[in-house]
Amino acid sequence: MTKEVDKVQLSQKDRELLALLGENARMPVATLARRLGLSRTTVQARLERLEREGVIAGYSVRLSDVYLAGLIRAHVLITITPKALSMVTAELMALAEVKALHSVNGPYDLIAIIASPSIADLDRLIDLIGELPGVERTLSSIILSDRIVR
Repeated sequence: MTKEVDKVQLSQKDRELLALLGENARMPVATLARRLGLSRTTVQARLERLEREGVIAGYSVRLSDVYLAGLIRAHVLITITPKALSMVTAELMALAEVKALHSVNGPYDLIAIIASPSIADLDRLIDLIGELPGVERTLSSIILSDRIVR
C-alpha cells in the first residue's frame, strides 16, 4: 500500500537524489551513489522506497533544447459548456500535440499547452480545439521563449 506523497518524509539525501534524477533520469545507480557519497545498495534501496511511496511515479524523456526550439508552442485558454469537462478532456487527451492540460479558475476553465512543428499546424490545431463539442471559446498565445524552466 502506498502512502500519500504529502505525508512522506524526505531526507536531504533523498532530495539530492531526486535533483540528480531531474538532471538525468537515466543516470546509473553507481554514478548516483558516487555523487551522493553513498553505497550503491543504499541508493538502490532509496530509489525503491521512493517509487513504492509514490514520490517517484516514473521516468521520462527530457527533449533537447535544439529539438524544442524547432517546435511552435502555445497556451490555449478554453471555456467549456457546463458538464462538458470529461468529454473535452478526453478529446484533448487524444491529440498528441497537447502536451499538458490544466484546470484553472477565472473566465476560462482549462489551459492546454500545445506544440506543433509549424505555424500552419498550430493554426489547424487551435481551430480543431475550438471546434470540439463542448468548447465555447478559446484564446491562444504563442510562447516566444522560456525565461524560467524548472
